[in-house]
Amino acid sequence: MDRTRRSLVPLLTLAMAAVLSCDVRVASAPAPIPASVAAVAPAPDAEVEAVLDHLARYAARTSLTEREMRSLSRTIVAEARRHRLDPRLVLAVVHVESRYDTYAVSDKQAMGLMQMLPSTGEWLAAQVGVVWKGPQTLFDPISNVRLGVAYLRMLLDRYDGNLSAALVAYNWGPAHVDGRLRDGVPLPADYADLVLRAYGRHT
Repeated sequence: MDRTRRSLVPLLTLAMAAVLSCDVRVASAPAPIPASVAAVAPAPDAEVEAVLDHLARYAARTSLTEREMRSLSRTIVAEARRHRLDPRLVLAVVHVESRYDTYAVSDKQAMGLMQMLPSTGEWLAAQVGVVWKGPQTLFDPISNVRLGVAYLRMLLDRYDGNLSAALVAYNWGPAHVDGRLRDGVPLPADYADLVLRAYGRHT
């Protein structure tokens, strides 16, 4: 064995050990939603500006500064692209859920722009890479959108791309939707229709 090949042996051994250790960790835990640190191309400025123009109409309701709204716009576009969604669909969900009120709280204690329940938010935060600081995390619009978009993607995958079913599950909870589908009971259409109508206004 020549000198070059001998010098590669320790490196190859370390590399194989690293791969095997990664395999063990992945096998011992559920597959996470793609982490926020995953490589995503910068959001196109035109998309960001379109989202920002829309949010600007509701500036008083968001309670955000212009700089914060621009940051939120970039987040909406980047997270939508990361999870293979249309940013305009995300805006439609925000419109129906909170009417752009950053501090909205429902009678079921869903919170923030995309009206996440604290229990769902805490569970998702560990998978998405959001630092969870308690339920108030959901009043941070950036964290709220990152969690909400990831959750919507998860539901779309769960229901094989059926947007109406995913939206009903977003509103009612997947267990309720699963029970109806299992029993052959039609899903309620009101919420999904509201979101799809709002989405239609953005397209």
